[in-house]
Amino acid sequence: MKDSDPSNIATVSSHFVDDWLTALQSCTSPVQLVSMLKRSGMHTNQGRLVHRVTLDHIVRLYQIAAIETEDEMMGLWSRPIRARALQHLLTTVREATSLPSALYRFSSFWNLLLDDFQFELVDEGGRISLRLLPCTDQPVQRFGHLLILKLAHGLMSWLAGYEVPVVAVQFAFERPAFAADYSVIFPVTASFSAPVSAISFAPEKLGLPGTRSSSELNDFLNRAPRDWIFTSFREHSQSLRVREFLYQSNWENCHLNEAAEMLKVTPRTLIRRLGAEGTSFQEIKDGLRRDIAIRDLQSGRKSIEEISQDVGFSSAANFHRAFRRWTGVTPRSYRHTSP
Repeated sequence: MKDSDPSNIATVSSHFVDDWLTALQSCTSPVQLVSMLKRSGMHTNQGRLVHRVTLDHIVRLYQIAAIETEDEMMGLWSRPIRARALQHLLTTVREATSLPSALYRFSSFWNLLLDDFQFELVDEGGRISLRLLPCTDQPVQRFGHLLILKLAHGLMSWLAGYEVPVVAVQFAFERPAFAADYSVIFPVTASFSAPVSAISFAPEKLGLPGTRSSSELNDFLNRAPRDWIFTSFREHSQSLRVREFLYQSNWENCHLNEAAEMLKVTPRTLIRRLGAEGTSFQEIKDGLRRDIAIRDLQSGRKSIEEISQDVGFSSAANFHRAFRRWTGVTPRSYRHTSP
C-alpha cells in the first residue's frame, strides 16, 4: 500500500546523526545508548549505526532520549535544556502578533538558555536572518545547528499553518559527504563553510500567524520533533519535487522527459538544476527504490522476494547486493532489527 506522503518513506545517511550520537555519549552510558538506539529501531554494530536512518527512527530516538537524558536537546548544547522548556517556547511564540515577532521571541528565549551560542535577528533589507553566533571556540555541533535552525522554521510554519518559504540556510562547517540529506529537512539547498550558521526568510512571505489552541500546542509537543523537522516536501528543492512526482506516478517506467514536463522546464534545464543540487534523475530514482524497499522491510507485510520484484530487481541475489551497498546490512538482518 502506497503512503500518500513521500516524506514518510525518506531516509538519510547514518552519518547524518553521528554528531547527535556523540552528544548522547556525553550524557548516557554506553549500555543506555545502545538500548535507546535499539528501542528506536536503529541497527548498530559496537554502538555505531550501520544502515540508513528513516525519519521515524529520528523521531523515536528523540522522544526516548529527551526523557532519559533529562535534556530536551540531548547533550547538543553545553547546558542541558530541562523538561518543559519547549512547551514554554511554544507558549511564548504563540502570543506573537506577527511571524517576525515570533522569530524575535524565539531568539530571546534561546538567548536565556544557551551559553555557547547566542541568536541574532538581522533585518538585511530584503531578508530577515536568524544567525547563530558562537560565544566560545568550541567545535561546531552539526546536528545541533541543524536541529535548532529547523526548530525556528518548524515553529514559524506551525504558527502560519503552512510551510513558510526559506530564502537561504547556511552552516558554519564544511560541506559533509551527506550534504544531500539536508534537502530532506530544509525547503532550500543548504550552503556550507559560512561565517555563521543562519536561516533567512523573505519578509513579504511572512504572513500573519494563525490562532493556535492549547490542544494544538499539546499535539505539536506530543509529536515532537516530527512536526518541526519534517514540515513538508511541497516547497522543497527541485530534486525532492522530482522524487514526489516519481512516487505519485508509475515511477519505475518514468523518464526524465516526463519529470521535466511536469516541472515545465526542458530536460536539459532539469539536468542542470539537479546537478546543482548534487544529484541526477537516476540517483533520485535509485534513492526512491531504496527507501521503498526499507519501508516494506519494516512493515513486514511482504517477503524479501516480493520486495525485490516490486522495486525492479531481476533476482533476489541482485537485491541483496544492492541493499547491502545501501545500508551495510542484508535485507534479512535489517528486517530482524526493525521495530
